[in-house]
Amino acid sequence: MTNQEIKTILFHKCEEYIDGHRHRINKALDAVKDSLFDEEKSTVGDKHHTNRAMLQLEREKFSKQLAEVERQEAVLNKINLEHINDIAHLGSLVITDKATYFMSVSAGAVPISDTNYYCVSLESPIGKLLLGKKTGESATFNGMKINVLEID
Repeated sequence: MTNQEIKTILFHKCEEYIDGHRHRINKALDAVKDSLFDEEKSTVGDKHHTNRAMLQLEREKFSKQLAEVERQEAVLNKINLEHINDIAHLGSLVITDKATYFMSVSAGAVPISDTNYYCVSLESPIGKLLLGKKTGESATFNGMKINVLEID
């Protein structure tokens, strides 16, 4: 399998990750909205106000998570899989002597053909470390030297 095919698979896995996360958040938001609607029917005094306040906080939390998912989707949409550069950047497949990283969004490990590929955000510690590196360069992460073998 070529690196380009691997990048395409990883890109689609990131899309699936974001879509799944969005779906779970929207489902939770719907549940909170339903609970708020049910609370509006109740007029039991302090308990009513406490429950309503807690549900409002839940709704705000899920709304912030949804905004983060939308931000991740915007980052993913900036990736041009055809753009190849000798410097690690958004959309790069960075092959090191320790692991292989897809510079995209933090979607975790993706197994392809008995190899784990790690989808990492440019804002993650390893993403920040690899960003701008060239083939042959090295970096130290958690006391471990990482050598960049290839960038695609």
